[in-house]
Amino acid sequence: MGLLLPILLSFLAALIGGLYLLGVFRQRRPGEPPLDKGLIPWLGHVLEFRRNTLKFLQRMKQKHGDVFTIQLGGFYVTFLQDPLSFGALVKESRDKLDFNKFAEHLVRRVFGYSAIENDHHILNVSSNRHLKGEGLEVMTQAMMSNLQNLMLHNMGSDQRAWREDSLFAYSYNIVFRAGYLSLYGNEAQESNLGEEKAKEQDRAESEALFYEFRKYDQLFPNLAYGVLTPRKKREADRLLAYFWNTLSVEKMRTKDNISRWVWDMQQAKTEAGMNDSMINRYMFVLLWASQGNTGPSAFWLLLFLMKHPEAMTAVKEEVDRVVKESGQEVRRGGPIVDLTREMLLKTPILDSAVEETLRLTAAPLLTRAVLQDMTLKMADGREYFIRQGDRMAVFPYIAVHIDPEIHPDPHSFKYDRFLNPDGTKKTEFYKAGKRVKYYTMPWGAGVSMCPGRFFATNELKQFVFLMLLYFDFELKNPDEKIPEIDFRRWGFGSMQPDRDVQFRYRLRY
Repeated sequence: MGLLLPILLSFLAALIGGLYLLGVFRQRRPGEPPLDKGLIPWLGHVLEFRRNTLKFLQRMKQKHGDVFTIQLGGFYVTFLQDPLSFGALVKESRDKLDFNKFAEHLVRRVFGYSAIENDHHILNVSSNRHLKGEGLEVMTQAMMSNLQNLMLHNMGSDQRAWREDSLFAYSYNIVFRAGYLSLYGNEAQESNLGEEKAKEQDRAESEALFYEFRKYDQLFPNLAYGVLTPRKKREADRLLAYFWNTLSVEKMRTKDNISRWVWDMQQAKTEAGMNDSMINRYMFVLLWASQGNTGPSAFWLLLFLMKHPEAMTAVKEEVDRVVKESGQEVRRGGPIVDLTREMLLKTPILDSAVEETLRLTAAPLLTRAVLQDMTLKMADGREYFIRQGDRMAVFPYIAVHIDPEIHPDPHSFKYDRFLNPDGTKKTEFYKAGKRVKYYTMPWGAGVSMCPGRFFATNELKQFVFLMLLYFDFELKNPDEKIPEIDFRRWGFGSMQPDRDVQFRYRLRY
C-alpha cells in the first residue's frame, strides 16, 4: 500500500498535466475575447476549421462577434474580424506579434526547408531591388519573351483552327511556365541547340515541370495540415526530391537569363553559410510562393471577362488603345507587340478588373504568433487581453472582401468597382460611416505583404493582353455557371475552382 500511493499520485499528476496541455482547464479571463474550445480536447475545432474555413469562421463570428478565441490543434487563435481595427494587428510591434515563426513552421512542414536568421529580411531586400522599379522592368521583359514563346510560337503558320481546352488548366499552365522560365532561366543557346531548339526545349521542360508541380499543388492543403495518408506522403516525398533536383543550384548554373531576384537570393544564402542542399529546397519554396497563385487568378480573370461582355468590351478597348498609343499595331506578318512596363501602367480598367477578381477569389489567412502578453485595442475603444503563446489571425475574405457594407452586392463581379467616375483608381470605401484603410487584402498586409505582388500583377496583365490581342476565345457553353471555390483551399492564397470550365480558342494571325 505504501508503494501504491506514490504511483497513484504520480499517475494523477501526469493525468492532470496531460489535461492541462490539452487545454481542458483553460478558462476565459476577465478582459479576454470570447473563448470557444470546442468539444475535443487539444484538437478543438480543427476538424471543422479544416473542412471549410469560411463557413466555420462565419459561424463563429455570428456566435461571438468580431473578436473571438478558438482552439485549433493545440493552439489558441484569436481571430480579429473588424476591418476598422486591422491596424492594431498590422502595425503592432514585432516584439509582440511575429509573422516569421508561423511562416517558418509552415515551410518546414510543407517544403522541408529550415529557415535561417534574417531569412525574411533577405527576401525583402532582394524583392525590393528586383521586383520593383527598374528591376521589375527587366522581369516584365523576361516574362513577355517567355509568354510569346509559349503562346505565339505557331504564329504565321496555318494552325489557326479552333482548339478546345479546359480554362483553368490552360491559364495555370501558361502563366506558371512563363513565370518559371522568367525566374529560373532558359535553356542555354550555346548548348549546340540554336535559338529555336532552345525555345522548344524550354517549352518541353517547363511543361514537364508544371505536370509535376500540379501534383504537389493538389497535395498542398493536406500537407499544410499534416494529414497525408502514407501513400500520399510517399508521393509528396518523391515530388520534393524531383523539385530539389530540378531547381538545384548546380542545374541552374547551366541556364541563361536566370533572374537577378533568384540569383541574389542564392548568393545571400550561400554567404550566410547555408549549404547547397538546403538552398535547393528554398528554390522550391520560391517557385511555389511566386507561381502558385498567379495561374489560378488568371483563370478567374478570363472567366469573369467572358461571363461579363460589358467588362470584356471595356478591357479590350483599353488594351487596343494602349497598343495604338505606343505606336504599335497587331497585324498578320508584323512584329509581335512589345508590351512594356510603361504600357502596363496605363490600364486603369484592367487594373480594376484584376483587383475585383482578387477580391472575389483571393482568401489568405494572415497569422501572427503572440510573443508577449498584449492588449488588443479596437477602433471603437474596446480592449482585449491576448496571452503570450497564443496566435492572432485575420481572414480578410469574410471581414472585408464580401462585407456588403464595404462592397455592395459583394458576390457579383463588377469590373469597375475600383474605378471612380472620372476613370481614376477608387480607394475610398466605408463601413459604419468610417473610411476602411484595408478595403482589399489579397496580398496580405504589413510584414507579411507579398513582396512579389507587382511582378504577379504584371504577369496577369501580360497574359490577358496577349489573349485579347492575338486570340479569339469563348466559353464552349456560355450559359454554364461559374464554378464554386474549392473549399479545401481556404486560407492558402488564390482559390481554385471545384471543377474546370471548357473553352475554345484560336490564333487570329
